[in-house]
Amino acid sequence: MYSDKKLAIGMTILAALLWSTGGLFVKLLPQDAFTILFYRSFYAALIFLVIYRKAMFRFNKMSVITSLFYAPLLVTFVTSTKLTTAANAIFLQYTAPAFVLILEPYFVRTKIKKINVLTVIVCFCGMSLFFVDQFSKPDNWLGIWLALAGGMIMSGLLVSQKLNHPDYQPGAIFLGNILLCMITLPWFIDNPFPSFVENNYLMFLGFGQLGLGFVLFLRGQKHLAALESSLIAMLEPILNPVWVLIGYGEQPGYWAIIGGSIIIAGLIFRLYWMEVRTKDVYPR
Repeated sequence: MYSDKKLAIGMTILAALLWSTGGLFVKLLPQDAFTILFYRSFYAALIFLVIYRKAMFRFNKMSVITSLFYAPLLVTFVTSTKLTTAANAIFLQYTAPAFVLILEPYFVRTKIKKINVLTVIVCFCGMSLFFVDQFSKPDNWLGIWLALAGGMIMSGLLVSQKLNHPDYQPGAIFLGNILLCMITLPWFIDNPFPSFVENNYLMFLGFGQLGLGFVLFLRGQKHLAALESSLIAMLEPILNPVWVLIGYGEQPGYWAIIGGSIIIAGLIFRLYWMEVRTKDVYPR
């Protein structure tokens, strides 16, 4: 049992590390966002098909709804990463849990809790700081708004996946990748094939960063509490700007660092608070 949990922690850490590399490779690639999206989703769909096989074709109504959130989520992430700093793109995407806390009482029928209201306020305060730098960089506004839209879209993805049965969740992601390939097919046709090095980057984004990262995270969750999985996943927004700084030389804005730190700290505090309250109510 201990070895299973240890392995699950390792899988989840590796998943977060893989996810965190997305910003770097999107920055390094010269292709436009939609061409990158085609290759990334194509390769991701292939690895999902190899690993999950028949489960990939297990759909229901909620799978379709999830895929309609998944496809634009990837669009906003890659596009905003191209248009603004990687830190802005990933930190604003991680406002999604705050939007989930707003939506859950209406869709999942959960009670409105004071800690959730406080978390939403903290996250929105952190989010507001991202706009400070933009007054001196008007060319980054579109990227900022797309990243913020990504956070709202991601909340829809999280809620729809929560409402769906686990057996249908991998199929929903597979369907989302197929949908994205269909949407971005014209960009694939109009652009020349990538070079050997560029294709290796694209394969890593699809097979490793998106595909394998998703698979490892799902398997790790089977032996970890939601708190542990969520905390480990926070490595993604923390490390994403670090890899971009090291590999691409892009420095995040001062206010973005402060705003992102407030968002992550607020989410981590809520996770610990909920865990402590759960132990108080249901002592072991």
